[in-house]
Amino acid sequence: MIKLTTPLRDEDIKKLKSGDAVSITGVIYTARDAAHARLVKLLEEGKELPFDVKGQIIYYAGPTPAKPGQPIGSCGPTTSYRMDSYSSAILDQGLKGMIGKGARDQKVKDSIVKNGAIYFAAVGGAAALIAKSVKSSEIIAYEDLGAEAIRRLEVVDFPAIVINDCEGNDLYEIARNSSK
Repeated sequence: MIKLTTPLRDEDIKKLKSGDAVSITGVIYTARDAAHARLVKLLEEGKELPFDVKGQIIYYAGPTPAKPGQPIGSCGPTTSYRMDSYSSAILDQGLKGMIGKGARDQKVKDSIVKNGAIYFAAVGGAAALIAKSVKSSEIIAYEDLGAEAIRRLEVVDFPAIVINDCEGNDLYEIARNSSK
């Protein structure tokens, strides 16, 4: 298990390879497709984003409401391809990591390489377990989107697996090719 601390640094990303198991500690942000659409619209209008994405990780999740005494409810990953049409524009702004589930399209994989970024998968079906690594949660933008609002999460030992590394390797393709 490779321990990572946010914000991500280029030297940390360069060491990661597809298939590496990681635990992430620090701040990550949640955002799904509705929030991504708004972020890209801001970029197209030449406006500032509601948070500085440089070196940061966006987790594709829409957490459920927190139970009393808990910082967050169930917090599993959303299917990442729903963000594919927006991801390159945000990566170009300095975003260094994305967490979700499922494969990415070629344009996103090319943008990951171009921007020296990384794509992680969180384990689907482990939403309650993942929520245990969240120590605090605060809505920072688009509260009107409910579960899809952008949240700033403080996490400790958030588990993930490197799918697409900054050299263009894809764990899903590696697995498909090795099973032939």
